[in-house]
Amino acid sequence: MKKALHRHDISDHVWGKLAPHLPGKPGDRGGIAKDNRLFVDAVIWVFRTGAPWRDLPPEYGGWGNTHRRFIRWRDRGVRGRLLAVPVDAALVKSIATEINATMAQQVRF
Repeated sequence: MKKALHRHDISDHVWGKLAPHLPGKPGDRGGIAKDNRLFVDAVIWVFRTGAPWRDLPPEYGGWGNTHRRFIRWRDRGVRGRLLAVPVDAALVKSIATEINATMAQQVRF
């Protein structure tokens, strides 16, 4: 079990359900991800706080690399696959709402 960096980080229970559906596992096409959980926590931090990518706390890694990886995952449809994973209906709805609201804000600017 890892210690949460921030209150927005996902629980071990949720991570156990999401991890098998993420790209970058051994045996997947392409490279092996260094730390998918840290990346997912970083993306959730950005969506839940509404902060720009540049304000991502350094504990989550560099904002530029995190943003680039998010764009790659978005383009590959990873978000849609994750939202289809039955974890906790309230959590999924909450995250989906925040993701959509954040994307809408980014489009306006």
